[in-house]
Amino acid sequence: MKEPLPDLAPPLLIIVSGPSGVGKDATLKRMQARGAPFHFVVTNTTRPRRPNEVEGVDYHFMSVAEFQTKLAHGDFLEHANVYGNWYGNARSDIKAALAQGRDVIMRIDVQGAATIRQRVDGAVFIFLISTPAELEARLRARKTETEEALLRRLSTAAQEMQERTHFDYCLRNHDNHLDETVDDILAIIRAEKLKTHPRRIRFK
Repeated sequence: MKEPLPDLAPPLLIIVSGPSGVGKDATLKRMQARGAPFHFVVTNTTRPRRPNEVEGVDYHFMSVAEFQTKLAHGDFLEHANVYGNWYGNARSDIKAALAQGRDVIMRIDVQGAATIRQRVDGAVFIFLISTPAELEARLRARKTETEEALLRRLSTAAQEMQERTHFDYCLRNHDNHLDETVDDILAIIRAEKLKTHPRRIRFK
């Protein structure tokens, strides 16, 4: 794996987003498994933990009361309520990693990406897409949703697909091609690092 060139450019904030079921979590897990040298932000959430998810690795799981306390203290750079569950990413975690010169990767929903766009200049926004059939199959495979909730997610996903024009890059994440998606993201990061006028992160 070719690593980015940290000595030639300031650290990047990379946002990986897309609709529910598109494979955001799976993509970042594969990047970590391949030893990608980035700081992966662990999102705080109030949603129930799914099978095989690990506290502090996949998410920081907490109660609604705990989340609301952090929110009241201004701990989150962005937060959103998605399908009845709260999600938020800690401002201090992101800023500390960037200050250390590390590239930071966040996987967030489309709503959260819009918030980051308003609050941070210079971030790289990557949108993942899949076919409707792939999205439905992945959501059904989770076995965590009622039929009504699943159909609502699919309806929302169709709407969120229209938001891809607001992103810098759009990648297809098809079944059994996860490594290709990871390769594409790494190529994007490397290209950004090689720019003669690189991005610089600025919090508004």
